[in-house]
Amino acid sequence: MPRKAAQTAPKKAAPAPVAPPTTLVRRARKIDRVLGETYPDARCELDFDDAFQLLVVTVLSAQTTDKRVNAVRPTLFSAYPTPAALAAADRASLEGIIGPLGFFRAKTEALLKLSAALVERYDGEVPRTLDQLVTLPGVGRKTANVVLGNAFGIPGITVDTHFGRLSRRFGFTDETDPVKAEHAVGALFPKKDWVMLSHHLIWHGRRCCHAQKPACGACPVARWCPAYGEGPTDPVEAAKLLRTEGRA
Repeated sequence: MPRKAAQTAPKKAAPAPVAPPTTLVRRARKIDRVLGETYPDARCELDFDDAFQLLVVTVLSAQTTDKRVNAVRPTLFSAYPTPAALAAADRASLEGIIGPLGFFRAKTEALLKLSAALVERYDGEVPRTLDQLVTLPGVGRKTANVVLGNAFGIPGITVDTHFGRLSRRFGFTDETDPVKAEHAVGALFPKKDWVMLSHHLIWHGRRCCHAQKPACGACPVARWCPAYGEGPTDPVEAAKLLRTEGRA
């Protein structure tokens, strides 16, 4: 007697993504608008002339300040203006230039590998997609989004330590994983706002919403912040904590 053909259970459709609550979306966008008014000059605080320079200085900015990176940038690119020149750099000479940034041996190795990869894989041109950028040595999603947004105008969210801290304090997300946080926060805003959103949160994190002692009493978005009170709420005391420019 012939066997009956095994019946395959129908596949369940993947659940549709859950839309963020409307109240959260409105509050998040209100916070971003006010931060935009508070920091009208918000931008990438690393100096650069083109995509290659931005890629390099972003890699160099790890575990040091933008100010220090900006200080060595003219000397670095005067000596090595192109990926080909940097790929052929003398290791000792390169270490001497970026020495003030700390971790200079590891960063020298990263720049040599990165520039060589640009020459070998992309004819010395910085690629314009996230998938291609993250294949380069020393380049993760954060660095890739910095380059895409600021050199090419392609929407991306830069989840650095400041962005991650503020997005959790503001209640945008409770994710600590940078990639999950990027997607969760991105769902609250139109793509066209992603680059400036990143600048707004990073500038506010560097100047007001500090990791250890946020200046809650001087914060322009305190009324919408669920974490209000983590720092001093007295306006005079809080004002003393404000910084006029970023340190990191």
